[in-house]
Amino acid sequence: MAAEIQPKPLTRKPILLQRMEGSQEVVNMAVIVPKEEGVISVSEDRTVRVWLKRDSGQYWPSVYHAMPSPCSCMSFNPETRRLSIGLDNGTISEFILSEDYNKMTPVKNYQAHQSRVTMILFVLELEWVLSTGQDKQFAWHCSESGQRLGGYRTSAVASGLQFDVETRHVFIGDHSGQVTILKLEQENCTLVTTFRGHTGGVTALCWDPVQRVLFSGSSDHSVIMWDIGGRKGTAIELQGHKVQALSYAQHTRQLISCGGDGGIVVWNMDVERQETPEWLDSDSCQKCDQPFFWNFKQMWDSKKIGLRQHHCRKCGKAVCGKCSSKRSSIPLMGFEFEVRVCDSCHEAITDEERAPTATFHDSKHNIVHVHFDATRGWLLTSGTDKVIKLWDMTPVVS
Repeated sequence: MAAEIQPKPLTRKPILLQRMEGSQEVVNMAVIVPKEEGVISVSEDRTVRVWLKRDSGQYWPSVYHAMPSPCSCMSFNPETRRLSIGLDNGTISEFILSEDYNKMTPVKNYQAHQSRVTMILFVLELEWVLSTGQDKQFAWHCSESGQRLGGYRTSAVASGLQFDVETRHVFIGDHSGQVTILKLEQENCTLVTTFRGHTGGVTALCWDPVQRVLFSGSSDHSVIMWDIGGRKGTAIELQGHKVQALSYAQHTRQLISCGGDGGIVVWNMDVERQETPEWLDSDSCQKCDQPFFWNFKQMWDSKKIGLRQHHCRKCGKAVCGKCSSKRSSIPLMGFEFEVRVCDSCHEAITDEERAPTATFHDSKHNIVHVHFDATRGWLLTSGTDKVIKLWDMTPVVS
């Protein structure tokens, strides 16, 4: 079922501690049980498993529970040991786990959605269960009575859900690339705003209640950090890989992004990052004034062949290929790999500004969900390869 991995000597990369196998289908979510040597997982094969570490050092299921429909997502509250499971048929099923994590007792079911539940959050302070579904509905229920308190129709299927307890704001990211902010009351909600910065669908959201910033990951190979608390509309982009899941280490201000490409990327957010510039419009190169190929008048007047338009990632100016022949990384703008810059910007960028602010690692499996335990520095990844991996992240998250 599970093989214990003997850690190698400490290096500046994640250390694989365990791999748990046995699921027949994709493991959609898995979480680390705080203060315990345990893991809870839900899978497309309809099973809920509670894995506990045995004397042999291996993780074996102490609970193996079959649900009536494929398990799409879950939310676990360690204080109450309440486990909320979202199903493919639109139902949310709640259980209470025993103190020794060897038994799960059914509590209640909610018929929350008309189709697959995509995300769940249990809010202990308000006794609310928040959820989104493939029916394009956001809903919230009272966890005590099971009563539906309200709902909101999103523009597309939601794939990210976060909540700020202090302000009662809920953040919803959807497949269209839009992020919606709602203000929740006991039985109604108000649309605060919507914003869009991704060219692909939002795949994950992560909220930092201390710095009051929202991170959104997307299939467009980027993460955007939205400064919600600053109220200035600042949006910082991080470019690097196709993001499927996000987690944030508040104590070190490091963001962890994982993807279907197997990448685990650790971003240092404790640096003064810069917004990427807007791309400027121009009919000719803003460096040498050569016309672009659609500028027929200037091409005729100057008797010159039109050129293809490019943009400098540092200043945003429209330039021709000759004036932007250089490449450079710009980590403080989120470009960890070399991108096109104009020749003058290339000369101005210092070696200090090229210093990396992120580290890239290969998990060797296609990740769909992550959970980070900041106390121990452990990261749990679950993937389409039906495998759960437990990592020691202390070499890179510190």
